[in-house]
Amino acid sequence: MAQAMRRQSAPAISLFATDGKPHPLQDTLVAATLILGAVAFVTAFFHNLHLLSSWTGLIGILTGAYGQFISVTTRERFALIVGLGASGIGFFLGMAHGGLFGGWLG
Repeated sequence: MAQAMRRQSAPAISLFATDGKPHPLQDTLVAATLILGAVAFVTAFFHNLHLLSSWTGLIGILTGAYGQFISVTTRERFALIVGLGASGIGFFLGMAHGGLFGGWLG
């Protein structure tokens, strides 16, 4: 019964890793998705910045989707969903204001 009474060591407090293990790739994808989502969301409200909002939104959606695919903890998934939502709103409003190329093609 000695193995039943295993003590848990106090892991370092981490914002993303709830299992006590480091997840550097997942943490990087979470941070990138949140930053890209914030940029896409804020710039989507300015008509002239549709190129920036649509491209950062698209890249944020792709990084967030890959982050969801390889995420390990619930905290990572929650932050990725917030970033994906902001990226999606920025992407779609950027597309409505002029799209990815905005008159450069055609």
